Amino acid sequence: MTRALLIALAVLLLPLIAGPAWSGSVPQPHPPKGKGVQCVAETPFMRRNHPDLLKHQRDDTLRLGIRGEKYSLKDCIACHAVEGKSGKPVTYREPEHFCKSCHTYAAVTIDCFECHASTPEADRRAEMAPVFAHAGIAGCAGG
Repeated sequence: MTRALLIALAVLLLPLIAGPAWSGSVPQPHPPKGKGVQCVAETPFMRRNHPDLLKHQRDDTLRLGIRGEKYSLKDCIACHAVEGKSGKPVTYREPEHFCKSCHTYAAVTIDCFECHASTPEADRRAEMAPVFAHAGIAGCAGG
């Protein structure tokens, strides 16, 4: 066979071999929009860099006592909270949670919500009660 015929054959057969990925029909996560007018940074930047930004903010908070900065987990949760059928924000345990939609898709396990609330401040006590009970922290308000 000639080289041109092989190339033409490959171009014709590649979509059949590669399947949905080649045709652009690979399912993608569709996280809900935040409540704010604009995120603290552009969406593509945040999608790629949010783990590093949160780790940096964590280090500043723990080591230097700096709170309430631009990349605060608390502010992310407040803006990106998803309300369930009850009208209350869903926790990370539920598949509708903003963070969980992409992390499940990417098969990424995060441990933020083992200690931090995955819903806005108003729901923190109820969500964190099992964690505090397990840790033996009596009367802790989630601080």
